[in-house]
Amino acid sequence: MPEIDPITGLPKELGAWDNIAKENQKITIKIIKKKFGKKYTTISGINKHEVDLKDIAKKLKSKFACGGTAKDGLVELQGDHMKDMRKELINIGFSPDQIER
Repeated sequence: MPEIDPITGLPKELGAWDNIAKENQKITIKIIKKKFGKKYTTISGINKHEVDLKDIAKKLKSKFACGGTAKDGLVELQGDHMKDMRKELINIGFSPDQIER
């Protein structure tokens, strides 16, 4: 018997709540420089109470083969991944209209 989500009343496998939460996020992608001139790609604007930031960071780190972290409502990835980040966020389930650079 599948687990039932108490909020939606649907089976948890459908993940309807996650898709709704992802579509309403206003996401900003930036490149910042830290110590020794290293570049980091940052993704901000994701509500950490509605979407699992650690899961998003894990998927992006795996896709781009880099290190990174998720903290304080911000996902940081080592390196400059600006050109492919928008496409990958859309593949994860975020709305293309809500992603800006």
